[in-house]
Amino acid sequence: MSKMMSSCTKPKLMASVYIATFMSIATYSYLQNQKLPFKPVVKNSLCQGIVVNDTITPLRDNRTFIIAPYFDNRKNRMTRVIAIVHHKEVKELYCHFCHPSSGETHISKAEIHILSDRFGFPYGATHLLCLQPEDWDSHYMTIHWSPNNNTGPLPLFEIRNREPEGSLVDFTVCISTMFGEYNNVLQFVQSMEMYKILGVGRVVIYKNNCSQLMGKVLDFYVAEGLVEIIPWPIDSYLSVSSQCLYSVDPRDIHYYGQVTALNDCVYRNMYRSKYVLLNDIDEIILPIKYPDWKSMMQSLKSQHPKAAVFFFNNCLFPTHVFTPNDPFNISSWRKIPGTNILQHVFREPYNKQVGNPRKMIIDPRKVIQQSVHKALQAYGGNVPVPMNIGFLFHCRTAKQPQLPRKSLIRDISLWRYNASLVGNVSKVLHQIAL
Repeated sequence: MSKMMSSCTKPKLMASVYIATFMSIATYSYLQNQKLPFKPVVKNSLCQGIVVNDTITPLRDNRTFIIAPYFDNRKNRMTRVIAIVHHKEVKELYCHFCHPSSGETHISKAEIHILSDRFGFPYGATHLLCLQPEDWDSHYMTIHWSPNNNTGPLPLFEIRNREPEGSLVDFTVCISTMFGEYNNVLQFVQSMEMYKILGVGRVVIYKNNCSQLMGKVLDFYVAEGLVEIIPWPIDSYLSVSSQCLYSVDPRDIHYYGQVTALNDCVYRNMYRSKYVLLNDIDEIILPIKYPDWKSMMQSLKSQHPKAAVFFFNNCLFPTHVFTPNDPFNISSWRKIPGTNILQHVFREPYNKQVGNPRKMIIDPRKVIQQSVHKALQAYGGNVPVPMNIGFLFHCRTAKQPQLPRKSLIRDISLWRYNASLVGNVSKVLHQIAL
């Protein structure tokens, strides 16, 4: 009887094993297809990968370019990776975190957030959101298009903002980007010296290229401790547009990747600066009611404590219109290439058709996504700053060149700083031996 029972139960037992095996495979396949945010911890060679320090690192798919990862625990415990991706061809990316001591790797699926201000170009500034284990304080990670790494060592990126970095300054100016063999030396020096008068602590410049003479000026300010240069060789990887719209100049990416550089600058200075100013080289946010940025922002912040972004109206001072009998036409400056902003005190009136692309001072700890003329996402509101408090002094080629001089508005607000500015600029030009 026992032999009969044994021979009868064996097929049933085998059937149960087959069913259990089938169910395990089906369950694993289902979980894979569900694309859960976390996958098991695995041991591999990732944490013995190659640490990269380049500003722009292409992945092997040649459709994804990593700028830098930043720890961001303002809402969830995550790492936010600033990147550039092709908006159609990149659909999945995975975050591989290194355990700080064991060498194990934790893998999570990245949320891909391509910023809305792509201006029609195929590549755009992107935030990759990577959730990480609660009990891990990873210092290194990488991004890969697969949840498995079977292609050998991958580039390792240090996760920034885990520890305080450098001294906290009141104001950082982010300038993106310097390109086109930039050589407007006089206006650049005047802007740097104006920034110092107004209270800047750091100027971050995303540099693609400039003239040899401009390089000499940059070296001076770097040695002085004012300027921090971020190499920005984006044209080594993508065809770049010097225009704002794809329809005007159909290349890979908008304006030398300006939006990406701005987002990197916000996160790079999130815990290094109380405020961040986002403007171009030919722009100065000029206080009117107050003598400097600090006193102006103390007043504005006291009135708007929950604000994240303070907008300043753009006032364009065309470079082809000179003030008559200029008292600041310094003879020693005439041989320096570039624009003397003190000679241009007539600004264009507001024209709704031309527009008013404002620039801003932001609280970097409240901004999530940044574009050129606005914050795309933030934890606080926007404040338009009245013209009698401050405005954007923008000295460049005219947008309304047809206007006669009598239609322009004379505005000598900049001249109240002339005593300090003239002396400081002349001193710097002498020290650089220009």
